[in-house]
Amino acid sequence: MLILEVDSHSEGGETWMLKLAEKKAIVEELISKLGEAKMIILTDYRGLNVAEMNELRRRLREAGVEIKVLKNTLAKRAADEAGLADINPYLEGTNAVVLGYEDEIEPAKIVHGFIKEHKKAAIKVGMLDGKILDNQQVERLAGLPNKEVLLAQVLGGFQAPIRGLVTVLDANISGLARVINAIKEQQEQAS
Repeated sequence: MLILEVDSHSEGGETWMLKLAEKKAIVEELISKLGEAKMIILTDYRGLNVAEMNELRRRLREAGVEIKVLKNTLAKRAADEAGLADINPYLEGTNAVVLGYEDEIEPAKIVHGFIKEHKKAAIKVGMLDGKILDNQQVERLAGLPNKEVLLAQVLGGFQAPIRGLVTVLDANISGLARVINAIKEQQEQAS
């Protein structure tokens, strides 16, 4: 967790400016990450110990997904500037922001599976294509097959009618060939 504090004992405000510069850098980085993310999930990580949080981070990292724990005020500022202010009402209490850059479904699968396994933490809300998803919608999203399986299913759905058409055409061509052959045989018998 990132803890930002103001040292009121410093002279000339040097520490204050450094902390302000650090905050600005954090907000700028988060604006960029929010803009790149295909899926954003806001979780309440209360109840997770350090080892469990590290395990969740590892699982997410292996899938190319990032998790950030930061101050709500900084997250709200970044969300505002990234055009994602709809998530701000949920930035209360303990929050970890999960950012999925490559796949919309995988972050939900990992977080939902982890929470189900450990019976700790909770999904507060998700954001997909700038639209808020409640925790139940995120959980339903987690139940979907991953992108590759969905694409295979769609392609399989496209192939089925084509296969049927080919079968019908093949049967018609075979039937036509039999009719032509029968006509040929009739003409040969008549001659």
